[in-house]
Amino acid sequence: MTPLFFNMQSNDEYQTITAKTGEGYYTEKRSKFLAFAHHVESADEVKEIIDEYRRRYYDARHVCYAYMLGPDRKEFRANDDGEPSSTAGKPILGQINSLLLTDVLVVVVRYYGGVNLGTGGLIVAYRTAAADALAHSEVVTRQVEELVTYEYPYVMMNDVMRIVKEMAPRVVSQQFDNTCSITLAIRRSAADQLRNRLNNLSFA
Repeated sequence: MTPLFFNMQSNDEYQTITAKTGEGYYTEKRSKFLAFAHHVESADEVKEIIDEYRRRYYDARHVCYAYMLGPDRKEFRANDDGEPSSTAGKPILGQINSLLLTDVLVVVVRYYGGVNLGTGGLIVAYRTAAADALAHSEVVTRQVEELVTYEYPYVMMNDVMRIVKEMAPRVVSQQFDNTCSITLAIRRSAADQLRNRLNNLSFA
């Protein structure tokens, strides 16, 4: 059986969600928690989405969130937006981490119901709402790509294109002149092989 999540030793695959927004909901003692999971690729994109939720739900008490960025899952943030420390952002981030996802933002909007939930109640509420949004998202596996740029004389065009056809990298850009240039994107684990095969053409 194929494992649901990627092997932590893999260095060229990661899991994220598609562009379709996953939505979740939780209610406790008249407080309502609306959750939204987004695919994001930069902190600037996160800021734009958060600003939009603050405008859309201007009458909500809290707009809390957490995100994880990058294939190596090293850039992240959790924000409680006025809730007691670590009762909102951290539980949201915990749900992202429990699925080993990245390039993901989860926003939870809270409408206060007039009754305090206490620290434990808040943690459960934000965790459950975030989990519901992620459960309604589509998880996909993507490759970590590395760019390889190679310059070569025009007479070597056929040899270069043969390697491109055999290894099937993604062509990012190419320039044809007396000296040609091509930039290719290929999964990280195959980048050295592609680079070596192209460089060896120069010594053939």
